Amino acid sequence: MPSVALLGTGLLGESIGQRLLQRGVSLYVWNRTQGRCRDLIEAGAQALNSPSEAARCCDSLITVLRDGPITAAVLKDIGRLDGSTLITMGTVGVTESQALAQQAAQQGGRYLEAPVLGSKPQALNGSLLVMAGGEAQVFEAQQPLLSHLCQEPLLVGPVGSGAATKLALNQLIASLTHSFSLSLQLIQRAGVPVETFMAILRPSALYAPTFDKKLQRMLDHTYADPNFSTALLRKDLRLFLEEAATAGLQDQGLSGLLSLLERAKGTDLDEQDYCALHELTVLR
Repeated sequence: MPSVALLGTGLLGESIGQRLLQRGVSLYVWNRTQGRCRDLIEAGAQALNSPSEAARCCDSLITVLRDGPITAAVLKDIGRLDGSTLITMGTVGVTESQALAQQAAQQGGRYLEAPVLGSKPQALNGSLLVMAGGEAQVFEAQQPLLSHLCQEPLLVGPVGSGAATKLALNQLIASLTHSFSLSLQLIQRAGVPVETFMAILRPSALYAPTFDKKLQRMLDHTYADPNFSTALLRKDLRLFLEEAATAGLQDQGLSGLLSLLERAKGTDLDEQDYCALHELTVLR
């Protein structure tokens, strides 16, 4: 089985690494904070001292990094790819991903964007949703690797289309969470029992499973141990708005939501679960 380099071992990256090790993949790992690789190394991964070592020993290089600029900087540090394929699994903008594809080609490699929907639990059990963008032959070559993480990886189109799909989905995360928070705040102030409201909502066409997933956190005002933070949600919503502006879309409603999320900056809410935006939907 070909060797794989994993660059970026945060919450999602570490879970992806654990899954690949469970599936028998020969894994090499690197993170800017080396201590974040400890659990993967103890589970059988080999440490890379720097990104520049990745292409020397691995045919596929997976990045799970915070944003496009950080991914571009790490790709530059890798140096020559020598025919290896860079697979970006972090959420980046459409134009950022297209620029990464050009950078990878200039460094002698191939490129596949493969952002995922899901977080730690889905990564660990191989049920992430992978939306790939790139050339068909590159996708086909990487499909066996992606299949360890996703039951049915999808090629949605050329480079940029996977990134656009991921941003569209994360916009729904932001909008659904915001709208549910507002509805919850109103019915509670009107004295409507929450369970009565949910009993009406659940069988309706308006229901989304994420409402029940986040309900108890909102009621208890507890947002620790996030799988996806408020800060990352804000970053992704900003990326969506940038792409929406380029596409000539009307974005006034979402601009207001981004302004609301900006209020979490510098507070404990920023690194907590993204449904902590529930604390922002009340005038203070």
